[in-house]
Amino acid sequence: MSHTDTPLPARLLMLVLDDDLDAALAAGLMDYAPWPGDARLLPDHPELPARLLQAQQQVQRAWDARTRYRQRAQRLARRAAERDARRAPPAPTPEQKPALPPAAAAILARAKAKAAGKLP
Repeated sequence: MSHTDTPLPARLLMLVLDDDLDAALAAGLMDYAPWPGDARLLPDHPELPARLLQAQQQVQRAWDARTRYRQRAQRLARRAAERDARRAPPAPTPEQKPALPPAAAAILARAKAKAAGKLP
């Protein structure tokens, strides 16, 4: 069917005027391009082409805003993960034992020596 065989612009306008953008999108709102004579399809609505183009722009702005919001959320999550990774102590590797503070190392050495019978 060609553009002139169906009153698609008129149907789109009715959906837009009824504030049913989901149905208008499903019917092809974002594919609408004005044709000569669209303004005369509905005599009571000569603003049909302009109103449909305006609806397209509003939807596109909303989609762009949603994309920016999602990108921002991903960016913030990535930054938080990086920040948490910088704050977390490094995990000890299996072959590397964590270093003891000097006082704890001295106590451990004395305990080992006493257990070995080197201290009274």
